[in-house]
Amino acid sequence: MADIHIVQEHHLTHKKAREAAEKVAEKLAEEFELTCKWDEDVLHFERGGVSGKLTLHKHKAEMKLKLGFMFSMFASTIEEKVTEKMKKVFAGK
Repeated sequence: MADIHIVQEHHLTHKKAREAAEKVAEKLAEEFELTCKWDEDVLHFERGGVSGKLTLHKHKAEMKLKLGFMFSMFASTIEEKVTEKMKKVFAGK
């Protein structure tokens, strides 16, 4: 098992931050076939071998992923892709 923890600062409004989180979720869902569900300001996602959440705070977004054995072999690649996507969408440009 591997854990990934990414924190991305932002200066977006709550609405824009939620839209950015949706973009990250769409990318994750597409690449890893995840199901996603909002619970207030926490976006939960899961599938066999992967679970996690993306929590929106006032000036940061915090992603926590738990990878099962098969996905843990690709942890560094997954972390790199997710970090890059979060930087891009939370930049607000």
